[in-house]
Amino acid sequence: MGPLIFLFLLAMPIVELAVIVRVAEQVGVLETLVLLVAISIAGAWLLKQQGLATWKSLQQTMARGEMPNKEVTDGALILFGGALLLTPGFVTDAFGLVLLLPPTRALVKSSFRKLFARWATRRAGRAGVVYSATVKNVRRTPTASNRAGRLPGEDPPGDEGGSPGTG
Repeated sequence: MGPLIFLFLLAMPIVELAVIVRVAEQVGVLETLVLLVAISIAGAWLLKQQGLATWKSLQQTMARGEMPNKEVTDGALILFGGALLLTPGFVTDAFGLVLLLPPTRALVKSSFRKLFARWATRRAGRAGVVYSATVKNVRRTPTASNRAGRLPGEDPPGDEGGSPGTG
């Protein structure tokens, strides 16, 4: 995997430069530079909008006491997409837009989660069995030693301030 990433990082600037030169040949150098700057500015604005929306969603999910799985994944993809958009080049801008726009990000997120699940299953499969459990309903009942219906560790009724003589 390491050599593949190295080759990608080596090839990407060459591809970007080739595309920029082609665009400059078609529309002109000044227009190409203006287009690159405009895309970066628009990308920064889109990054801010999507980032704030995801942040609000994360806070709401946490306030409900739920795990923010969707929001964390969205945040990571938005961050990566924003970095791609701020990098000069048309190819990285296209990939950045895919990660910043909600409909296409949802497709990428779904594919990414499936890929990650397969990877995690393969890795954990070597080490042992992976179990999955879901709690459907939790009901607390009084124990045999606590017939008054109080949970273990609760103060008896009328004992708000601790033991007498303190406080």
